Amino acid sequence: MPIHVFRQPFYKCLPVLLFTLNGCVASQASMQKPDTNAILVHAERVFDGNDFKTNTSVLIENGKIARIDSRESFRHITAKEIDLGDATLLPGFIELHAHIGYHHIPGDTVLKHGITTVRDVGGPVHQPYGGDGSLRVLTSGPIITAPGGYPIPSLGETDIAIPVATAEDARKTVRNLVENGAAVIKVALEPGGEAGAPWNSEHGHGHPSAHHESGHQKPGLHRQWPLLPERTVQAIVEEAHRLGRKVTAHIGESEGAELAINAHIDEWAHVPCAVIPETLLKKAVAQQVKIVTTIDTLSKCPGVVRNVQTLAGLGAEFLYGAEIAHPDIPWGIDAQELIYMMSVARMQPLDALRAATSKAGRQLNIPLLGTLQAGAPADIIAVKGNPVETPKILEYPDLIMSGGKIAVNNFEKSVDE
Repeated sequence: MPIHVFRQPFYKCLPVLLFTLNGCVASQASMQKPDTNAILVHAERVFDGNDFKTNTSVLIENGKIARIDSRESFRHITAKEIDLGDATLLPGFIELHAHIGYHHIPGDTVLKHGITTVRDVGGPVHQPYGGDGSLRVLTSGPIITAPGGYPIPSLGETDIAIPVATAEDARKTVRNLVENGAAVIKVALEPGGEAGAPWNSEHGHGHPSAHHESGHQKPGLHRQWPLLPERTVQAIVEEAHRLGRKVTAHIGESEGAELAINAHIDEWAHVPCAVIPETLLKKAVAQQVKIVTTIDTLSKCPGVVRNVQTLAGLGAEFLYGAEIAHPDIPWGIDAQELIYMMSVARMQPLDALRAATSKAGRQLNIPLLGTLQAGAPADIIAVKGNPVETPKILEYPDLIMSGGKIAVNNFEKSVDE
């Protein structure tokens, strides 16, 4: 009787006991197992793409952010540690308006100056690449335009423009671009002639316009470039949306702005160069159109400041873009662009940083890109000091990681060294 009473419960419990013991052993083994590829980064300040944090460290595993937490919480983690000291850790910047493919700008140069993701809006089409120790590059491919329209008069067609004559041609072109890797579709709605516009002098790349050597058009001397009809622009937007792509438009003045609004374009690739009537800007804001800034590039346009301030007053959402490849713009982060965003658009420093990181990542539809959150691509930069106080230091990061791989490390002290 006593044997019978104890034998059966023990027999039933044995598998559970063994399973529990095995689970405990496996759990302890996994906790103690060193991850030789993990990197733990400590810094006095961390901007996670949304807010600043202190006493915070970031653990990187397998090319992604594994955890972001207090420094004390990582005491028992086995990883290569990099202690940055009085520094600021941030997500790598995202440049939403570049022409690095068309102008053959070296990707490693751009990466080493703080930009970890580039969206090339006008250049050869290709599949997205990079993000694994190299610059992540997405493209729109060539700009869709009217026959003879911008940028053909100044730059020709090869690798930069695709003219379309009909709505059906436009739909087919969108399909071909997406099939070949286009992450966004770009259209030109630009009749030309705006005073101070760099595209009136070969897009500001050192080839003065025949109309005026300074690039400032004299009234009456410019012959208007052809524009896509509204029906064709609508066809482009419809086809792009059907294929899950946004449409960004090169706009410089009111006629192009009205076309973009009527066709429900998603994004303006520039703040327009000429003054846009407030009624049109209100419509764009009501449609939640995103505005890529490029204020530095267009600083000679007399209408830019007014447009930025009007848009800001209406509550428009600005996204960072500096137009890398323009001759006056750094091949990396443009601190002057951030300064203009804060001084002209009256953006708070946090808002300007978000526009170049987390908000830009959402615009690209890449989950968590531009943030330092668990699961995000480990695209990270760090600078010595505080970039809110001195934005210029962002142009020369001392630590750069792409997909968890270190591209630059100028910090002298690593715990394991």
